[in-house]
Amino acid sequence: MKIARIDVTPLRVPLKEPYYWSHGVLDAAETVLVAIHTDAGITGFGEAMSCGGGHATQAFLEAAGRIAVSRDPFAINALLADIYAQLFATRGNLGGRRFAATVLAGLDMALWDIAGKAAGRPLHALLGGAMRDEIAYFGFPQGGEPEQIARSAQTWVERGAEVIYVKVGRGDDLDHAIVRAVRAAIGDRRLRVDANEAWDVLTARRMIRRLAPYDIEFLEQPTPSASLQALKAVRAHSPIPIAADQIAYAPEDVLALCRESAADLIVIGLHEAGSVAKFRECAAIAAAAGINICLHGLYETGISTCASLHAAAVIANLDDGNQFMNHLLVEDVIQGSALALERGRLPLLTGPGLGFELDWDAVGRAHERHRAHYGERTGQ
Repeated sequence: MKIARIDVTPLRVPLKEPYYWSHGVLDAAETVLVAIHTDAGITGFGEAMSCGGGHATQAFLEAAGRIAVSRDPFAINALLADIYAQLFATRGNLGGRRFAATVLAGLDMALWDIAGKAAGRPLHALLGGAMRDEIAYFGFPQGGEPEQIARSAQTWVERGAEVIYVKVGRGDDLDHAIVRAVRAAIGDRRLRVDANEAWDVLTARRMIRRLAPYDIEFLEQPTPSASLQALKAVRAHSPIPIAADQIAYAPEDVLALCRESAADLIVIGLHEAGSVAKFRECAAIAAAAGINICLHGLYETGISTCASLHAAAVIANLDDGNQFMNHLLVEDVIQGSALALERGRLPLLTGPGLGFELDWDAVGRAHERHRAHYGERTGQ
């Protein structure tokens, strides 16, 4: 079996309501659908996170497609390494791991989808087998004001979520009001907060003192990801456990966090690591240090959710309050209701490959929204 061609389609799917976090407000998820076709008639699907309205990501994926044609789709690690070398590493200042990971992750998902479909087995079976039959997720309240977020949090509690997670980093007084209102709404349910790099060390220490009375299970990425020492300094004096997120992309990042004792938990996903193999490597390093991995979610569709389910199912040190984001969309691009949370959990997927079928009408609508918003890419 050989790769015949790669098609890429930029997508834009509106969110049900505005998404507030420390860096602003978002109104849609923007991704790029990756379809890898083989000469055996098997097609694998994945998605890459959008960058530059999707056009930059689309251009790199198209270039990757030219490298991949006629290659063995089962030689995943070698193919991704070659694509990284030709498109990023050899280009000097284009060698940035983080953007490269967003491109490679979409290709990796689609290649594993092919492998699973060819074998007639779900991806987790190809990775050594699942260690659990369901994945636990946190409830993710939405809203702009404390009262809205608190009402949303109460709804999550009523739906059975055991862990509630809210965004902070939007201003000291507003952050305090959000946490106070959510704690009052959820009773003794576990509460996590995420500042998304918004604070310097002194601000983090001040806010930790202010929020500590609300029994916070952990504070995620309070300081900028550029500084491991800042995160380490905050953790050293914090009564609230510290989770690392944006600072952790590659196995070497996870190794540094563990070596420096800079985090109590590490939040990472396929789009940061760049592949299932790298994600598992990150998890193994953290496991050796006795640290759990919390599955990260981005502004993604159910394609990423399905891929992440498989990857998360096979690691030993998975957290019990993971993140996924496709439930924030007005519609998904995959068929069915397999990704509907029950008691804060999603069951293991059992279909071949990544275990989903695309809703092509929804894909068409998402692509048309993208075209209307950004126009077509030129210069192909």
